[in-house]
Amino acid sequence: MLHFSRWKTLLIWLVAFAAVVIAAPNLLSEAQRASLPDWLRNDRVMLGLDLQGGSHIVLKVERSDIVKDRLEEAVANVRNALRGAGIRYTGLTGNDRTVSVRITDPAETQKAIDRLKSLTTTGRDSAPELTLQQGGEGQLSLQISDADITADVASARTRSLDIVGRRIAGFGYENFLVRPEGDDRITVQVLGSVDAERLKNLLNQPAKLSFHLIDESMSGQEALNGRWPATSQVLYSLDDPPVPYLVDRTAFASAGNMVDIQPVVDSQTQDTSIAYRLDAEGTKRLAEVTGQNIGKHLAIVFDDQVMSAPAIDAAITNGEGRISANFSEDGVRDLAVMLRAGALPATLTSVEERSVSPTFGGESIVSGFVAGLVAVVLVAALMIALYRILGVIAVVSLFFNLILIIAALSLAGATLTLPGIAGIVLIVGMAVDSNVLIYERIREEEKTAHSFAEAAGRGFSRAFATIVDANVTIFIAAVILFFLGSEAIRGFAVTLAVGILTTVFTAFTLTRSIVAVWLARRHPRHLPRSVFTHLFEHANIRFMGIRRYVFTASAAISLIAMAAFATVGLQLGIDFTGGSLIEVTAKQGNADIADLRSRLNDLNLGEVGVERTGGPANARIRIASQGGGENAEQSAATLVRGELEADYDFRRVEVVGPAISGELTMMATLGIVAALAAILLYIWIRFEWQFAVGAIVATLHDVIIMLGLFVLTGIEFNLTSIAAVLTIVGYSLNDTVVVYDRMRENLKRYTKMPLPILIDASINQTLSRTVLTAATTLLALLALYLFGGDVMRSFAFAMLFGVALGTFSSIYIAAPVLIVFRLRPESPDGEESNKTDAGVKSGTVV
Repeated sequence: MLHFSRWKTLLIWLVAFAAVVIAAPNLLSEAQRASLPDWLRNDRVMLGLDLQGGSHIVLKVERSDIVKDRLEEAVANVRNALRGAGIRYTGLTGNDRTVSVRITDPAETQKAIDRLKSLTTTGRDSAPELTLQQGGEGQLSLQISDADITADVASARTRSLDIVGRRIAGFGYENFLVRPEGDDRITVQVLGSVDAERLKNLLNQPAKLSFHLIDESMSGQEALNGRWPATSQVLYSLDDPPVPYLVDRTAFASAGNMVDIQPVVDSQTQDTSIAYRLDAEGTKRLAEVTGQNIGKHLAIVFDDQVMSAPAIDAAITNGEGRISANFSEDGVRDLAVMLRAGALPATLTSVEERSVSPTFGGESIVSGFVAGLVAVVLVAALMIALYRILGVIAVVSLFFNLILIIAALSLAGATLTLPGIAGIVLIVGMAVDSNVLIYERIREEEKTAHSFAEAAGRGFSRAFATIVDANVTIFIAAVILFFLGSEAIRGFAVTLAVGILTTVFTAFTLTRSIVAVWLARRHPRHLPRSVFTHLFEHANIRFMGIRRYVFTASAAISLIAMAAFATVGLQLGIDFTGGSLIEVTAKQGNADIADLRSRLNDLNLGEVGVERTGGPANARIRIASQGGGENAEQSAATLVRGELEADYDFRRVEVVGPAISGELTMMATLGIVAALAAILLYIWIRFEWQFAVGAIVATLHDVIIMLGLFVLTGIEFNLTSIAAVLTIVGYSLNDTVVVYDRMRENLKRYTKMPLPILIDASINQTLSRTVLTAATTLLALLALYLFGGDVMRSFAFAMLFGVALGTFSSIYIAAPVLIVFRLRPESPDGEESNKTDAGVKSGTVV
């Protein structure tokens, strides 16, 4: 019997009301939210970058810069130590991570060793900073440890976080996020309308500015042709072609001494410069150096290039001046922003970029909303047509389920992405599965129960374990997906996982309470019937009768798929191969595909593909990996931007370097293995080992056929495809678990029934649920395919195929394996007739 106490019913509806209150601010404007209490106004779902536009950039600290700085520091320390002790030396050089020097007088070698030992330790946990080694003939070498460089890289990453944040804020952006990633990376996300190329330039450069003297003992060209003093170095100017200068290594002031920095653009000549004012210490040093070197030249160095080399006509005592900058107006402003924010300890190289225009994001929101609305209408119409009043109850639960999802995401401050919307649409199709399981179980229990109310109570109770078991598989897949890769895929994983939890919750609280109220008020004597749900009520399909033929056909198709996979291979996306994907829209008229191919081929970027997408004005450009490291990928995208920006707007830009693509490939592989292992371990624990083997075989079958589909259709295989495959694995096992659960129940009830007949009976008993759940899920996915936009179309197509495949494999692959592995031995006489059990009528258990 279904019975809810008043306080339980009140609690359920209070939760529903709270969900509405929490979710409601998502429908309000910023001005309307401002009038709400503080505890409520901030609880809302944030739109992801792919929905509101912006740039996601991953920056990597250049290890080579750290090594270079440490090496220069070590060489300078060795020079100062030996000179301070009056020890003569020669051949002081730094190469890779090794500093080498030869002591001229062998008798002073031990003295030099004693002197240099002070350089071999650091304050960091007394770990060795340099390893001192002695060779023959007074040769000494100091090795910088790899662990020490790694620690310095991590330290540089930490120090860079604040500087990157200040630069982005100085650029005028307000809605941005800067967070550390790993030991050497920084993830930057800026939302809204973003000039991604300018932003990357702003963040990449160390922006180290310093004041030096020109070494006028010889010209820069003479230094290149001969040998120059060890206290100086040759640097090139920013001119084109660059001019060499011999510059003293010692800086007497730097950007750290600047207290005021302003960009200046001459209104008459349009010349650009940086006006600066130094602090007291910098002013004092500048006055001393310029006063002692009148007639010589200063060298103002920016990132190891001479920006300006003015002559010293008089002592500069006020600490103010201007630095000529041969930059554009935007360039000089960016330079001022970088100098104000401070110098980075090392270059930050862009290893990944994903940029979306606000227009494209707005289109994605509309597409997702339309797809979701159509999915809800189709699923609601089907449920009401099938179950009448109980269908209405299921639809009410579905609406509250969606509200609960939004409320949960709002409380968690989660980010909603386009794949996240796809996850919600998928939940629309899958959420009614719990209701179908319950209603079909009630239909079965009605045949043996004394009253319909008793049948309803049994239906809810006995369906609970099945629903939990079925949804755990998809939940595990969602959890694994969360750790796989990009922000967009995480958004899908979060909505899918939250949707599964809210689906189970609403099925056994809200739906149950409404059904209880309906029973109490209407006192129905039987389940409302519909002609469509009776189609499988007396089904007696002998599925196992053709199992050998189906097994043979499936094995042949799987072998063909594996052969195609091994020979033709997948069309891997840039997530796994590296490269660039760029979508553009013609500013006027339609996109000229032939002209685009011609112009891009002239850039010598290797393999370039151009295709029309989403309308005559739009085109998608794919650029293969350049094979020259991270900077090569960024340079290729920059060349395309420069070539096309006059005629095209950039809707979406994705650039993935080799480091990221390699990691994504590894993560995807490990993710699939981990998901399969976790799901199958759960089934092994919950069922007998033969069930786990059947699930393994069915899962491998589905994965192989899905990969064959990608090979056959040429659909790009990327992170979204991984999400589709793992979701299908979870969905397929969801269906398999429902069938297995009924088999396990029948094994206990009918101890003498031959296994093939028992399997057929179990499948027939759950066939209504199998078909109806597949139908609602397919309807939702069809809506996503037709209305969800071009970005999600390949995902929806793969999911459509996968749902049908998963339904097939749960019947014709997972079940027959139990016979192969003798879940129940055959009867001694080998009979498989209905005579083996009196409870069997026409192949259906009653």
